[in-house]
Amino acid sequence: MTVDYRGKKIAVAMSGGVDSSTVAALLKEQGAQVIGINMKLFAREGEDPAAKGKGDAEIVADYLGIEFHQVRLEEEFARLIVADFRAQYFAGETPNPCVRCNRYVKFGLLLDKALELGADLLATGHYVRTKQDADGLWHLLKAACLAKDQSYFLYTLTQRQLGRVLFPLGEMPSKDEVRRLAAGFGLPVAQKGDSQEICFVPGDDYVAFLEKELPASASRGDIVHLNGTVLGRHNGTHRYTIGQRRGLGIAWKEPLYVLAIDAERDRVVVGEQEGLFAPGLRVSDLNWIVTPEGDRIETTCKIRYRQQPVACSVTLSGDASGEIRFSEPQKSVTPGQSVVFYRDDELIGGGRIRSALG
Repeated sequence: MTVDYRGKKIAVAMSGGVDSSTVAALLKEQGAQVIGINMKLFAREGEDPAAKGKGDAEIVADYLGIEFHQVRLEEEFARLIVADFRAQYFAGETPNPCVRCNRYVKFGLLLDKALELGADLLATGHYVRTKQDADGLWHLLKAACLAKDQSYFLYTLTQRQLGRVLFPLGEMPSKDEVRRLAAGFGLPVAQKGDSQEICFVPGDDYVAFLEKELPASASRGDIVHLNGTVLGRHNGTHRYTIGQRRGLGIAWKEPLYVLAIDAERDRVVVGEQEGLFAPGLRVSDLNWIVTPEGDRIETTCKIRYRQQPVACSVTLSGDASGEIRFSEPQKSVTPGQSVVFYRDDELIGGGRIRSALG
C-alpha cells in the first residue's frame, strides 16, 4: 500500500551520507514538506570548532531547497554514549554504541527535537520496515534487502517511537538501487562511500581512543589458561574481546582464544576453541516491541549482527531480564553485546548480554 505524504511535515535525520540524502529527496518528490535535521555529536580530530564551512548534510539540504537545522548534542552524546563506551570496555565488556545511540539519541533526543520543530514524523536512512496492524500495534520487520538489514540495531524502539518514525529505504531491493536514485536526483553525495567505523573513534582504533582518554585505567595483568596456568601478561583487559585469537602474544601447543575477561582481577582467561561454545546466556535490559505472552517464549535469536537466527527458548524474570537456551551451543557469547529475537521476518525485541551460561 502506497502512503500519501503530501502535506505531511517530515524531518529527515541527515548525516550527509547517500542513504539519508536519498530519503530527503524521495520524500520531497512525494510531496512531503521536508526539513533536514542534523546532529552535531562531537568535534572530529583536527576539526576547527570555529570553522563555518558547510557539511555534506547542509550542502544536500541547500541543493534540495529544504529547511535545515543542526542540533547540538555534544554534551549529551559524550555522557550517554562515549562515557558508557569507555566504562563498558574497562569493565570487561564489549559495548555496542550504535544500539545505545539509537535508543537515547537518534530516536530519543533527535525525535523529540523533530517534534518540537512541528514535524509529524522523523525519517531516517535505516534499512528496515514497519507496519501497523488492525489493532493499531506497530511491527518492526527486516529490510527487503537482507544484506543491508539493520533491524538488529533497532530493538530498543517503543510503540510510541514506531508511530512517529519512517524508514523509506526498507523496501529498497539493494544499495545499488539507492545509489541509482541518488544519481537520478543529482545529489552531490551520490557516490560517497559508506562508513563502517564507530563514528567517534578515529581510524576505528578503539584501543588508542580508550588509552588516550583514560590512560590510568590501562592496567597490566595476567593471561591465564582455563586450567589456571599463567601463560603471560597483558597491557589492559580493554584490549581483548571474547573469541579473540590473534595478538595474544603467548605460545601454546594448540590455538588459544579469549574465553572470559575478568576486569575486576585484571585477568584475561584463554582456552581451546571448544571453550568458546555456550548453551545459552543471561540477558538484561530487555525491550519488547511486541510484548510476548507468558514467561517462557520459543523463538529465534541472534547474538551478532552478521549471523543467521538460531532457535532458542527464553525464560523471563520480572525485572526485564531472563535466561536464554539455544537449540545448539553458540560461539563467542560476548557480554555487552546485544541479543535480539525474531519471529520469521519480524523483530520482536532484544536485550543486553550479561554473561554466557556454563
